[in-house]
Amino acid sequence: MRGLQAEGGTPVSGPAEGSGGAAGRPRRRLFAVLVVLAAVIYAADLATKTVVLRTLEGEPPLVVIPGVLQFRVIFNSGAAFSIGTGMTFIFTFIAAGVVVAIVRTARKLGSRSWAVTLGLLLGGATGNLTDRLLRYPSGLGRSSQLQGHVVDFIEVLPGNFPVIDYFPVFNIADSAIVCGGILAVILAWRNVQIDGSREVAEDD
Repeated sequence: MRGLQAEGGTPVSGPAEGSGGAAGRPRRRLFAVLVVLAAVIYAADLATKTVVLRTLEGEPPLVVIPGVLQFRVIFNSGAAFSIGTGMTFIFTFIAAGVVVAIVRTARKLGSRSWAVTLGLLLGGATGNLTDRLLRYPSGLGRSSQLQGHVVDFIEVLPGNFPVIDYFPVFNIADSAIVCGGILAVILAWRNVQIDGSREVAEDD
């Protein structure tokens, strides 16, 4: 079939993941990669937030590398990196929508790179979504729902960041979301599809 398509001049989508071809990999294995990575990120995000809340909430910043890295607890009502504070309710629905979209998309997985990308995005999204649903002022028995504040604590180049006064404080989930977003852009730029195929542009 591919030979007939090639003779007819129709672009053929080939494997995108190297000579082995991710399209031939069992989708269950790729789905497992996505789930395990997402679970590791979620667990790391939850554990680090729990530790910093117990040790650093209400305390001065913990300087790890002077002028480069410190841990400082803040409660963020906005999106990743403190963007859009005050729009908590909207971001809660966006995060929930992202989680649903990733789970639905995962059924078409045929690419190891996309499995890693979606795992990063899913782990990060569920980490911050948990805060939205369960942390103050949201939570069971409270009048304010879907408006929980996300715990951020990683601060780089405090007071020394170029161009702007400071780099927004973030967490493990934020980092995973940003890394997943960058990988998604790279894969899209390389025309790598979720199913592992690669779009081939027609010659002029």
